[in-house]
Amino acid sequence: MKRRTYLRAASAVVLCIAAFAGRAAAEVAAVHKYIGADKCAMCHKAEAKGNQYGKWLASSHAKAWETLASPKALEIAKKKGITTAPQATEACVKCHVTGFGQVAAMFDAGFKKELGVQCEACHGPGSDYKAISVMKDKAAAVAAGLIIPDEAMCKKCHNAESPTFTAFDYKTMYAKIAHPRPAAPK
Repeated sequence: MKRRTYLRAASAVVLCIAAFAGRAAAEVAAVHKYIGADKCAMCHKAEAKGNQYGKWLASSHAKAWETLASPKALEIAKKKGITTAPQATEACVKCHVTGFGQVAAMFDAGFKKELGVQCEACHGPGSDYKAISVMKDKAAAVAAGLIIPDEAMCKKCHNAESPTFTAFDYKTMYAKIAHPRPAAPK
């Protein structure tokens, strides 16, 4: 009798562990992954569609990683008492690389952190909304992880914590990086 009770209890524990492991695996599978600006470019570089990729490429965001290797960044780091290279310092990298702090499983093969503050830093990991069939339906894209950025999103990096921060006027700065999709011809 005791053995039967023990086996039932052990079976229940095994079932609970299996259920938890299955749920955890499903949650990991449901996580959106960063795909990188290069993949966004496939659909977002045509002039007829607004050339959002070209506008990003010409922005400071696209150069954010390389900026950390500049003599100016080294000077700023030194003034702030940072003794490691800015590209190796969490306080700097967190706002100069898309997806900073995320586990490796969150990144698609081929993702390049060297591309700086990429599309997904503002719009969220794109693995599940990148399909054209999803992108044509804004609600479906949002449901698949697309983020429509706002002032609060920008202020996660553009704030007094930044050593080069002076002020941040959202409307003015947003106008500099705006990359709307042109209206469809009527």
